[in-house]
Amino acid sequence: MNTDVSDFEQQLTAWRHDLHRRPETAFEEKDTSNYIAAVLTEMGLEVHRGIGGTGVIASLTAGNGPGVIGIRADMDALNLTEEAQHAYSSLNPGKMHACGHDGHMAMVMGAARLLTQRQHFNGTVRFIFQPAEEPGKGALAMLRDGLLERFPVDEIYGLHNMPGMPAGSFATRSGGIMASEDNFVIRIKGQGAHAARPHTSKDPLVIASEIIIALQTIISRNLEPGVPAVISCTELHTDGIRNAIPTRVEIKGDTRSYTPEVQLLLEERMRTISTAICGMNGAECTFEYTHEFAPTVNRAECVEWAVKAARNVAGDNCVDRNVRTMMISEDFGVFLQHIPGCFAFIGNGDDAEGSGNIPLHSSGYDFNDRILKRGAEYFAELIRIRLPG
Repeated sequence: MNTDVSDFEQQLTAWRHDLHRRPETAFEEKDTSNYIAAVLTEMGLEVHRGIGGTGVIASLTAGNGPGVIGIRADMDALNLTEEAQHAYSSLNPGKMHACGHDGHMAMVMGAARLLTQRQHFNGTVRFIFQPAEEPGKGALAMLRDGLLERFPVDEIYGLHNMPGMPAGSFATRSGGIMASEDNFVIRIKGQGAHAARPHTSKDPLVIASEIIIALQTIISRNLEPGVPAVISCTELHTDGIRNAIPTRVEIKGDTRSYTPEVQLLLEERMRTISTAICGMNGAECTFEYTHEFAPTVNRAECVEWAVKAARNVAGDNCVDRNVRTMMISEDFGVFLQHIPGCFAFIGNGDDAEGSGNIPLHSSGYDFNDRILKRGAEYFAELIRIRLPG
């Protein structure tokens, strides 16, 4: 393989653009899986497919060291229509890589190429390409499919681009870095009536409004200040019409937190408040609460290795080792419940760098090609220092 830097950057960009053109959503990543498997097979890696549905595992061993390090990339896209027009814009209507998973895959494939060429480590690297990160189902699917039994891993590392951070900078922290996500549905059955005769109703919209306001007191009056948690009501559906008070109202939303104890408190208080307010107003209540994403909790010793690797490739001034916790969620957290590891962010660009600052999950978002090489070098350096030759 050509080791010229410009050739490497062009290859990373070509991979990313190819993947961007053909976005596929959760557990449908068949073309994506085929593409990744073909690239890694051509490099000479041992490739296994169909792990957790469409997941791909590739292994590379150098020397006889016993250590095994996992590097993970997510594969799925989102059900969004791409707004920006590029030569590599999505060819799949209504789907786009709006979270940068195309860039994450390209960086991990780039790390595989660098490590294949350099062979400057002693041990085994697992390149883990995970499906269905967006709905929070893919990591568990891979684990249930025997990922760790079939392909043992001592530690695992991941990287996500972050708009708003300077391009190519890094950020991470020990302990919790991203929150859990739990979903809830509150169904209220009251009594509908003509809008002109509200006194004959048991108005579920008024009841729903009381519940939504009351839920906000859980954070402010049940949790110690400084404990991170969020309750967000995001959808309100009724069976009413303009001149008819509805009979049924459905409230949907999610909560974010960092510990099982807080998750349980939120669930119990939400159920109590919803049921009590409905009962007080003579309405029926059904409450559902489901756990979707685990919190992402970094292991302190793994953070040290990640910070060292990031500083080696980007310099001390481009690494934040104590970034503020975020209430967004990541399926990587499930892996960290089973094996130690570290998740970090790489800057996609800030205000001074134009499109790199467009938010994730936006129809105008695009991954910044200029950070591909740095991300690949970060992973390769992490392996070099973690599995020294």
